[in-house]
Amino acid sequence: MKALVIHGIKDVRVDNVPDPKIEDSRDAILRVTSTAICGSDLHIYNGGIAQPRPMVLGHEFMGIVEEVGKGVSNLKKGDRVVVPFPISCGQCAFCTHDLPTHCENSNPEFYGPEGGVLDGKGAALFGYTDLYGGYNGGQAEYVRVPYADFGPRRVPDNLTDEQVLFLTDIFPTGYQGIDWGEVNGGEIVAIFGAGPVGMMAAKSAWLRGAARVIIVDTQQYRLDKAAQAARCETILWEDKKQVVDEIRALTKGYGADVCVEAVGFEPDRDLLDRAKAVVNFEKGTTKVLDACMSAARRGGIVSILGLYPYYYDNFALGQIFEKGLTIRGGQALVHRHIDKLLKYVAEGKVQLDDIISHRLPLSEAAHGYDIFRNKKDNCTKVVLKP
Repeated sequence: MKALVIHGIKDVRVDNVPDPKIEDSRDAILRVTSTAICGSDLHIYNGGIAQPRPMVLGHEFMGIVEEVGKGVSNLKKGDRVVVPFPISCGQCAFCTHDLPTHCENSNPEFYGPEGGVLDGKGAALFGYTDLYGGYNGGQAEYVRVPYADFGPRRVPDNLTDEQVLFLTDIFPTGYQGIDWGEVNGGEIVAIFGAGPVGMMAAKSAWLRGAARVIIVDTQQYRLDKAAQAARCETILWEDKKQVVDEIRALTKGYGADVCVEAVGFEPDRDLLDRAKAVVNFEKGTTKVLDACMSAARRGGIVSILGLYPYYYDNFALGQIFEKGLTIRGGQALVHRHIDKLLKYVAEGKVQLDDIISHRLPLSEAAHGYDIFRNKKDNCTKVVLKP
């Protein structure tokens, strides 16, 4: 089959690879009908998260069931499904406590309680390095889905792929940030990052009754897309002080009730930012998270959706203590929210496909990575068709 394989830093190619096979009674084989490139994929592409051997990327995918193992009774050949990006067993202590991204069974080699840089990881993720299970991802013609009796959800026939594809990751991830922020009506929400996750967080904030939604980014074209697709007020990032001052000016000097960090450890950085990282022996930077903590009001909540896989010494613990901030973060608990969010889509309460800027065949996936990573051609989200 054809699949998008990473071979090194900024080196991805569509290769011929062996077709996946049933390896466990709870497996299913899916013929992928739609898949997408995620901002998290770029961390591997950039080398920010190392992957030493070739592997198939992609954790946002859906398709048609081709085959199921003997232990899968809830799916059959021909079912059309969307698949959560975490691989979770549904039976361990964490899965049964509605914490599927901490599954004890899907990532046996690197799982553990520590949450370290190189050990003690949580649940496996599709197409997301050996540290997260080493499972091939869905930027391919076919994919093996472990624990298929727990993860995949059947999709109503009247909904298109693009209407539901983002239930795999970015919509539940954006919603998770708003849920962690305890948005229940009347709050002011500031979102840092007008990428796909940021826009989904904005849509989720409106679903939860936010009074105002402000979104911040370094790229005007992404802010324009967010204003159109998510009805946000927008702020163009010039520097941290300017952004924080603007948010406080919009909130009577207090700051936002909830700040959502939807960028991660690899934001746009200048030479000084990069030099600081070298001096501090750190990978990437916490500059966006720092801005969130300044822009949040006293007693506010900061939700961290962007990926931070490393440790950082210059962390503003004193500011968290002084302001009484609540900080929440982690991989999105997709299984917890997906059924409710699918219902929102089916009922027409939210539109997801309006953030897509590019639709490409799988054969042009390397081009998709290039334009998404380098913000070319006003790229906001790439969907691939195998």
